[in-house]
Amino acid sequence: MDLGLLALICAAALLGPALSLLSRGVLPAIVGQLLAGVLLGQTLFGVVDPARPGLTLLYDVGFATLMFTVGMHIPLHDDRLRAALGAGARATLVAIPLALVAGELCHLAGTGPALVYAVVIVSSSAAVALPVIQENRLEGSPNVMAAMAWITIADVVATLAIPLALTPGRALHAAGGALIVAACVAALAFAASRVRGSALVAHIRHESKKRGWAIDLRVALVALVGLSYLALQVGASLLVAGFGVGLVVGWIGGPKRLSHEVLGLGQGFFVPVFFVLLGAHLDLRALGHDGRAVLLALLLAAGTVAVHLITSRVLRTPPAIGLLASAQIGVPAAVIALGLPSGAIDQGQASAIFCAALISIGVCAAGAAILRRTRAAEPAPAPAV
Repeated sequence: MDLGLLALICAAALLGPALSLLSRGVLPAIVGQLLAGVLLGQTLFGVVDPARPGLTLLYDVGFATLMFTVGMHIPLHDDRLRAALGAGARATLVAIPLALVAGELCHLAGTGPALVYAVVIVSSSAAVALPVIQENRLEGSPNVMAAMAWITIADVVATLAIPLALTPGRALHAAGGALIVAACVAALAFAASRVRGSALVAHIRHESKKRGWAIDLRVALVALVGLSYLALQVGASLLVAGFGVGLVVGWIGGPKRLSHEVLGLGQGFFVPVFFVLLGAHLDLRALGHDGRAVLLALLLAAGTVAVHLITSRVLRTPPAIGLLASAQIGVPAAVIALGLPSGAIDQGQASAIFCAALISIGVCAAGAAILRRTRAAEPAPAPAV
């Protein structure tokens, strides 16, 4: 890898914000970054080979950073969300058996691992849905708060299930490694909560702020990289380490400047580079060569929408809530990132998962538009006398 290639990848990642601006926020930046990788990778020009040694390290660091930011932005301290956790948990419990059935149907039609398809179908994406909710000013409604809780719980459950679904033959080994990493994450959370309010830590953070040391970011990166190394050594996934450290930072309530620093380092460099390299891993020509892959993409998209609509119906919420909760991107990206190198899925199945995720984003945007029009049509409350 040379600096010219890295500059090309960083420039290509700008397609993400460009498409998001052109679509007025309907398409998240992730979509454009993935498409940039598709164009530069195996599908079209073949300029970027993600198997190069330097790029594989950037790929791993970017994936761990992505999971870190996903965990950090889980709204653990939102009182309204905590009040709706019961409804979100019920929705997830209803959706899981439906997703297992849908995953089996996808397996029968397109081969491939049924359990992986079920994990993809049951998932939601807080990274997509929550900004859509905020942009359309839908917060506050009990149904929307229940949807936010449902999306958050489904996101967490599906994320943690990915390594076990991809390697069921090594489930015990992977689960043991994940437990070791989880124990380290718990110890990290305990230690952070005990020392966070001490005078010494307050003094160090004050000096860091005054002198521009970025101590909070440095400590978070040490924990992230250290636990990522441990995860690889004990047979767990980078996903568990990154997501766990992000949850700890979100739980202890990291300062705003840490969020800005992670935004600059992660969303400004590592995460966009990861998504471009992930797109370069894909070979969408497999969709043209294999009719089963096209059928699989359609079934995954239809199964995702159907499972979320049925779940919203069972919970007696409007159908638009089910459409809103159908958004997917993080879990499909993680399945592709982990499944292709390990051989758990092939190029046709990865391309189908990718296309189904793009369809789900459009479905989420449609659900938000319906909810916005419904709210606009509601009569204004009568003034108090």
